[in-house]
Amino acid sequence: MKLLVVSDSHSERDCLIHLKEKYQGNVDAMIHCGDSELEADDPAMQGFITVRGNCDFGSGYPNEWVGDVDGYRIFTTHGHLYNIKMTLMNLRYRAREVNADFVFFGHSHELGVDILDDTIILNPGSISLPRGRIREKTYALIDANDEGTLVRFMSEDDQELSDLTQLFPAFKK
Repeated sequence: MKLLVVSDSHSERDCLIHLKEKYQGNVDAMIHCGDSELEADDPAMQGFITVRGNCDFGSGYPNEWVGDVDGYRIFTTHGHLYNIKMTLMNLRYRAREVNADFVFFGHSHELGVDILDDTIILNPGSISLPRGRIREKTYALIDANDEGTLVRFMSEDDQELSDLTQLFPAFKK
């Protein structure tokens, strides 16, 4: 399974169009974790599985998305409804409820990835307004198979931030 995960683009259409041109057809799904600030019918959003963020007023996006891609269960939310700036515990509980293999979220604009309870939990950072110790506009690429899961964080100009690349051992499928 190959995925593109992006979040917190905050009205930046050009970066989303660039990502679509580069990855659509080369990944199994393109996921946006909210705060696009664009309507669901905006051409820049076409092709993305998208959830509603706290800045997505009247967008028509759902608060969360749970679905299967290539046999993996994915739970996506923005994070603001789960208090992610204080704890990831609420996300972990919801991941268990939906039997998620992957949890994708945004909101904090801080990239990160970890494996908890046999679930990979990932924030791709922000493609427009990064925060935290890594102040680079980022998105994430995930490549999961029977041998493991490779997570790569990419800069807005498509360069791999290799110091942040992680390979997780196979855990489910």
